[in-house]
Amino acid sequence: MKSAPPELHWTRAFRWDLDKTYLSTDFDTVRGLLRTALQRAGQKRSIAGAAALVRQIRAAGPHRVCIISGSPRQMRRVLEQKLRLDGVEWDEFVLKPNLRNLVRGRFRALRDQVGYKLPVLFDGRSRVAPDCREFLFGDDAEADAYVYSLFGDVLAGRVSAQALAEVLDACAVYPDQKEAALSRAATLPRVDAVTRIFIHLERRSPPARFAPYGPRLVPIYNYFQAALVLFADGVLPARAVLEVAAEMVSGYGYSLASLGNSLQDLLRRGYAEVGALTGLADAVEQYANLFDVFRPAKDILLAFGRRLGALGEPAPPAPPPPIDYLARLGDTRRG
Repeated sequence: MKSAPPELHWTRAFRWDLDKTYLSTDFDTVRGLLRTALQRAGQKRSIAGAAALVRQIRAAGPHRVCIISGSPRQMRRVLEQKLRLDGVEWDEFVLKPNLRNLVRGRFRALRDQVGYKLPVLFDGRSRVAPDCREFLFGDDAEADAYVYSLFGDVLAGRVSAQALAEVLDACAVYPDQKEAALSRAATLPRVDAVTRIFIHLERRSPPARFAPYGPRLVPIYNYFQAALVLFADGVLPARAVLEVAAEMVSGYGYSLASLGNSLQDLLRRGYAEVGALTGLADAVEQYANLFDVFRPAKDILLAFGRRLGALGEPAPPAPPPPIDYLARLGDTRRG
């Protein structure tokens, strides 16, 4: 299949998983799986701040929003309805062909993430210019950290075609999946394009579990933390961070104190620097009166800004060694 020519106007591509990354989904039990499959769009629940973050990402520049989900294609209509209810716009929406896999007896493919997501990521990469930066969102319930990191290291030339083939063989992907991944990867320019990988800790995995993947990968407890990192990276404006915070406080029961604790956790783990967040402290005071949800707690909000300004700089994390993907195959079998 020939890829469409790159769309050169995108400066950044944001690629999102859905279940347990954007949607609060229960598929750990048969009952939960059935309930999820039968839910209408209005019954599905977004994870706190996720919808606001996607909206702010879309508004912040020529940003391509892509959704790559392991949900079956038969759920497309209800999932698209849910995204529209949340005010989310997207450019690409890929769902897993689980029914086709089942009919063909490809039972390994029903749970496999590497053989499914990697070719899709390479194919999506062919639709943007070589200088387009990549931001990837996943969760700790599946193999997202592994797949996204492998994708980034193949693009950067740190994983050769031979090494990629060895990983695919070790993952026992089907031959056509292997061929798709290798052929699509071979056509792409080698650019260190993956800037950030965000892993939502839906299962409360210890962040240290992801240390071998390096500082590019940021384990997050909530999407306020993701917004803070994107602000520190110069991707989002200060007001976008406060919009995410406002949705989390007004719609999901977060307190300003809990958001402050999330900020300190992020700084303690070295994923943002205080110096990069100084503009946020100024914006807290500037925009405090613009958000109805903050008005009853304006003093707390301003104290949050002062708290930010008073924090010291943590020591930067040590650079990790190159990732040995064969040694980390166990990460593809979690969940």
